[in-house]
Amino acid sequence: MQESTLKRVLLIAGPTASGKSALAIERARLDDGVVINADASQVYRELKILSARPSEHDLKQAQHVLYGYKSGADHYSVADWLRDATTEIENAWSAGKLPIIVGGTGLYFMALEKGLAKVPQIEAAVRDKWRSFEGDLHAELLARHQPSAERLNPADRQRLIRALEVIDSTGKPLMLWQEDAVQDSILRQATVERIFKTLPREELYTRADKRLDQMLEQGGLEEVRNLPNFHAKQPIMKAIGVPELLRHLHGELSLEEAATLAKTATRHYIKRQMTWFRGQMKQWVSESA
Repeated sequence: MQESTLKRVLLIAGPTASGKSALAIERARLDDGVVINADASQVYRELKILSARPSEHDLKQAQHVLYGYKSGADHYSVADWLRDATTEIENAWSAGKLPIIVGGTGLYFMALEKGLAKVPQIEAAVRDKWRSFEGDLHAELLARHQPSAERLNPADRQRLIRALEVIDSTGKPLMLWQEDAVQDSILRQATVERIFKTLPREELYTRADKRLDQMLEQGGLEEVRNLPNFHAKQPIMKAIGVPELLRHLHGELSLEEAATLAKTATRHYIKRQMTWFRGQMKQWVSESA
């Protein structure tokens, strides 16, 4: 098999209910691919229904990895996902298969494309200095590293503070740490096809509403009822549908009210996804059918 075939990667991103998972399976069957999860909620084994994990039928159509393999009690970061996804991409290449990364978590795709900057821990005194600084942060950064300052909005206080604390603590601008991370990205070894799967927003909303109803019919409420006693701040407890159904189980809402709130939360999430993807993925090929 030729090297170019071994080093192909397909990325499929898109908002909730856009049909990206079905597209991934279709491409996996056509191109002998492995579907690699890039959705933060679908990594949790306790959330099969509410996270819309692939069905048993789907799993028979193509190989799937990184689905339902972590406990909601585990700390699972973007860095953890990037490590695991990189391993699965390499495994696919070794097997002569096409890695197909699919999901709706934009930060996962950004990490895969740009890597994660391995910035050393910031000294506490430096962090405190800049977080309490009341002067012109942009001017301070401009004096230290003009290219960094020119890339940032003078009103973006959070990013300016981050840039200043990194350069003061490490002696190296954050943008150079980030450039080093890009050099380490596994995608630099690959020919990458990028597809942004979407539909008109109102159609997405309608599909998401219908899917929530189906989730409840399939046992979504019982799935939440059976969740272990996770800490309220665990990410799994913030997955769409979980807070709303918990409120129903605690007697605060009727099931109908909880479902309505979950549908509203899903719509808000779709809107955020669309905004983020369109801002960050301008070079991707959009597929709307």
